[in-house]
Amino acid sequence: MKKIYLSSPHMSDEGYEQAYIKEAFDTNWIAPLGANVDGFEQELSAIIGSKYAVALASGTAAIHLALKAVGVKQGDTVFCQSLTFSASANPIVYEGAIPVFIDSEKDTWNMDPQLLEKAFQKYTPKAVIAVHLYGISAKIDKIKAICKRHNTPLIEDAAESLGTVYKGKWTGTYGDYGVFSFNGNKIITTSGGGMLVSEKKEGIAKAKFWATQAREKAPWYHHEEIGYNYRMSNIVAGIGRGQLKVLKARVEKKRYIFEQYKEGFKNISDIEMGPDNLEQGDYSNHWLSVISLKSDTIKPIDIINELAKHKIEARPIWKPMHLQPVFKDCDFIGNGVSDKIFKKGLCLPSDTKMTDENIDRVVDIVCRMFK
Repeated sequence: MKKIYLSSPHMSDEGYEQAYIKEAFDTNWIAPLGANVDGFEQELSAIIGSKYAVALASGTAAIHLALKAVGVKQGDTVFCQSLTFSASANPIVYEGAIPVFIDSEKDTWNMDPQLLEKAFQKYTPKAVIAVHLYGISAKIDKIKAICKRHNTPLIEDAAESLGTVYKGKWTGTYGDYGVFSFNGNKIITTSGGGMLVSEKKEGIAKAKFWATQAREKAPWYHHEEIGYNYRMSNIVAGIGRGQLKVLKARVEKKRYIFEQYKEGFKNISDIEMGPDNLEQGDYSNHWLSVISLKSDTIKPIDIINELAKHKIEARPIWKPMHLQPVFKDCDFIGNGVSDKIFKKGLCLPSDTKMTDENIDRVVDIVCRMFK
C-alpha cells in the first residue's frame, strides 16, 4: 500500500506548470528574472488584493526583507509569535535584533492580543510578526489595531495560510507586509520560494533591490549596501503560475479533509479538532488538519508512531520558540497555552492527493486506539 504523506507537492493534472516551464526553456529565460517572475507577482497580487509583490527564493527571505523594510536594526526588539516554525523568528536574528516571544490564545492557537498589549507595556518594539498557524487566521484585525495604536509595523507570516480569508480579506494583506511560502509542503508549491506583498510601493521596490544583491544603477557592478541572492528564478515562478490555477481546488480539498476528520472523530471524546472559529463568509485553508488530545491516556507520539506502522505520516505540533535552546535567553510573554498545545497536539496527514479511502484509514486507525 502506498505511503500517505503529511502534505506533499501536488502538480496540476492539466499540466499548467509544464507549459510555463516549457515557455521559459523555449525563450531561454533560465534566470532570476523573466515573464514568469513578473507574471507570478502580478497574478498573485490580483488574487489576494495586494498592490505590490516581489517573488523571492523563500518565505524566510521574505520575512528578512520585510524586517529590513520596516527599519529593524541591530539591538532592536521584535515581537514574534512563539508557536510557529523557526523561520518566523530566525530573520530577526539575521539583523542582530532581539526576539521577544508572545504566547498564543486557546481558540486560534495564534498570537494572543491581550498578551501583545502586555508586551507593549514592557517593550517598545520595532516590529511585530504575527503568524497564521496551519492556515488558521490569527485575530489579525485586533493585532493590527494594537500595532497601530503603538505606531509599530505589522508583518504577517502567512506562509501557511494562502487562501485563508478573515473578515472578508485574505490573510497576508492586513499587515504592512505579508509573507507567503511556496515550499514543497505548502498549499501550492514552486518547489521552494516565497513572496513578499504590500501596499507600500517603495518598500517592495527596496526589497527587490536588496534581493538582487543591492546592485546600483551603474555600467559596472556598484554596491553601496549589503544585498542578498534572494530572487526567484523564472523556472520556479513558472511552476507557481501554474499552481495558482489550482489554488481554489487545493483549498477546497484541504477543507474537505478537515471536515472528514471532524466527522470521523465526533464520537471520540478525547479528541478535539483544531481551531475553526471563522465567521460566516470566511474560511480557512486548513493547510494541515490538527487535533489536540484531552487526556494523557494516549499521547500524540503514540498516534504518530501507530500511523507510521501503516506508512502514514503525521507530525508533532511546532515546538514553541521560547522552548528552543537557541532562543533560551529571549524573553517570553505567556501563560502556558502554547506549551500545552505542543504537548497535546499533532498534525494529521492532509495531503491533497488523499482519497476518501485514505482518510477513512487514518480515522479508523486513530479511533481504534481509543477503544
